[in-house]
Amino acid sequence: MDIKRDFYLNRLISARQNHLVKVVTGPRRCGKTFLLTNLFLKYLESEGVPSDHIILISMEDRRNRKLSDPDVLLDYIDEYSKDGGLYYIIIDEVQMIDEFTDVLNTLLLRPNFDIYVTGSNSHFLSSDIATEFRGRDYQIRMHPLSFAEFYSAKGGNKEDAWKIYWVYGGLPILASIDSDEERISILQGIFRTVYLADIKNRYGIRNDRELETLVKIISSGIGSPFNPARLVNTFKSVENVSISRITIDNYLSYLCDAFLVNKAERFDVKGRKYVGTLAKYYFEDIGIRNALIGFKQLEETHIMENVIYNELQIRGFQVDVGNLGVVTKDKDGKSQRSQLEIDFVANKGSKRFYIQVAYSIPDREKMLQETRSLLMIKDAFKKVLVVKDTTMPWHTDEGIYIIGLFDFLLNPNSLE
Repeated sequence: MDIKRDFYLNRLISARQNHLVKVVTGPRRCGKTFLLTNLFLKYLESEGVPSDHIILISMEDRRNRKLSDPDVLLDYIDEYSKDGGLYYIIIDEVQMIDEFTDVLNTLLLRPNFDIYVTGSNSHFLSSDIATEFRGRDYQIRMHPLSFAEFYSAKGGNKEDAWKIYWVYGGLPILASIDSDEERISILQGIFRTVYLADIKNRYGIRNDRELETLVKIISSGIGSPFNPARLVNTFKSVENVSISRITIDNYLSYLCDAFLVNKAERFDVKGRKYVGTLAKYYFEDIGIRNALIGFKQLEETHIMENVIYNELQIRGFQVDVGNLGVVTKDKDGKSQRSQLEIDFVANKGSKRFYIQVAYSIPDREKMLQETRSLLMIKDAFKKVLVVKDTTMPWHTDEGIYIIGLFDFLLNPNSLE
């Protein structure tokens, strides 16, 4: 099944001939290779680019193993680029080339080369790229299928598609599979043989039991705040294991670097600063999360929250968890301080949105409960409540924008 990834394809198209290395990053199995070697290749061919001016190299092809030698690779590319015309150099799994950064920097010296690469996360993280290329790269951060992409491929009833998506996630390999048993087997296998193996290999972790336990603890608590100290206590009380805060902190950074989870920090809305060490962790793919805990604890409200976080990231927002200190008076007139939470503070450029997530709003009491923190914010940025069972967007008298889950997910401009 060919799935359109127009959002990413259009970014590649707009970056053509910008004299930078186009680097597609993202979690394993999210479709990076398909984007470059299928969708982008077909686009170039449709634009009339001659096939002999497209040099496509897959380093996972055993027949290209000799090209892992940087000098052999450069000679190979020179051999196939004999004139001064524009050549598109597409290298999949570039990290399998020795001294690949030197290779790419050398190719950049050729003004008639337009360069595109993918790399697996265990060897090719964004932080590495920033250090090695020093501003000579253009990164495209790719994600698993959004619900809109998944639904465009599956079609049919939105509710039916959603039931599959929030349980099994958006890895493209699953879109054409109808067997629940096969989906579960694939997801569990990908975590253990791909994600976990990548992290172990990159960081030299010999015993993965603690790392896997940490991932399962986070899996069980999506939407809950964690910090290293709290996780140390959880290991002691639940797992009867002693582990240092430094180790926990390192493991959390490894999970984020591998694009397995993403960290949402606490942002003080009034003070306009980040506060404390508590943070929430959301899974890049909700299917991997569900597989880790044996498809138990499938609470749709919390999974909705994770999916909405991912959607905001796909749209290019910096996403934090809002923290709002308020002072109220009790029945005796005494002041009481409390902390309210806003599910998400989404920033992009000069735009900001405050977003709450609720499964349903059956009555006014529930509406007041869900919008209380939004109503306490005194600035003029848009306040949004995403609700699963709302059928059409509307505004409350207080100016809160209420939007249904499907309207939010299927319209890329739904916040505007």
